[in-house]
Amino acid sequence: MAMAEGKTGRVRAVKDLKRGLILDAARKIFEAEGLDGASLRAIAAEAGYTPAALYFHFESKEAIYAEVLQDSLARLKDNVLRATSRARRPEDLFRGAAMAFFDFYAKNPRDLDLGFYLFRGGMKPKGLGSARDRLLNAGLADALQPMAEAAEKLGASKEEARLMMVDAFAHAAGLLLLAHTGRIRMFGASAPQLMARYVDERIALLKKAR
Repeated sequence: MAMAEGKTGRVRAVKDLKRGLILDAARKIFEAEGLDGASLRAIAAEAGYTPAALYFHFESKEAIYAEVLQDSLARLKDNVLRATSRARRPEDLFRGAAMAFFDFYAKNPRDLDLGFYLFRGGMKPKGLGSARDRLLNAGLADALQPMAEAAEKLGASKEEARLMMVDAFAHAAGLLLLAHTGRIRMFGASAPQLMARYVDERIALLKKAR
């Protein structure tokens, strides 16, 4: 019995190792080529496998992309949780969560690029399938949730808090786009400073409304 369990454990470890190698290779290919430009053949070559071998681990290119993005969202959530772990006041929670979200993507532009897979090739959204899109959207919302929780603690209704969370995400995404494309320089502005000012204004409005 113990020998069988040991063998099962080794098989699982080897399988996990192979999946990890494939995902690392896939991230490099997706970062370089995007979802549409990437191919299973290119991912397999980068990982050192044949295209057929990939199907033992993933059913499609979209399934691989979804897992790569899930890992990115998990790291985003960890970044937010670390930044807010010592927050005692709701305003500190809101500020910490919003700025941690912004800072993660400011320091990891390729993760931001991965997250905007829906708009690859222009303003015509293309998803990974409804089930995967829902799962990934839930992962993003989970990482943003501390902002909504903080807004409620500051006196916003649940719906107002949700909309404030969405507004903060949209504001951050716009500033990050301007920063990573270099367009922010034409305005002589700083994206981090503008984000911090926006967050302070949102907090001030919430506290004033109480």
